[in-house]
Amino acid sequence: MSNHVPNEARVIPLRPAAGSSSSAPAARAPQGPRPVGPPQGAPGGRPAPKEPLLRDLVGDVLRRERLAQERTLQDVADAARISMPYLSELERGRKEASSEVLAAAAHALGLGLGDLLSLAQGELTRLARTPSTGARAGHGRRTSSTAPYNGLCLAA
Repeated sequence: MSNHVPNEARVIPLRPAAGSSSSAPAARAPQGPRPVGPPQGAPGGRPAPKEPLLRDLVGDVLRRERLAQERTLQDVADAARISMPYLSELERGRKEASSEVLAAAAHALGLGLGDLLSLAQGELTRLARTPSTGARAGHGRRTSSTAPYNGLCLAA
């Protein structure tokens, strides 16, 4: 009598799988989970560049803002009410911080959480530029399945 729903996330692909046709999506056989991450290789035999992690981007922004204000780790850590070693690990991209900790660190630097994430997204966009066109991600129409995105998606 009870409706049991499995505790699993539903994954909706943002791009069609390589080689699939859009005319009959229901005709494909079910597949197992796809590996998550950057493509295994790039054209020309070069390995694909490693996609940056959000924690690295956020850490870079935190450090850049702190240094621009000529403040010490201890000063910002005290203002954010977090330990100095933890703030150092955040800046180096060694720790994944909660949104609450990120907001505290951002506020200690005079930023909002949205400002911090926006600056990190700008870094991601800058790093995602394609060397062949020099265009920013998301500008112009792209049909390639390897085109970078100009956006940030957070899921809970």
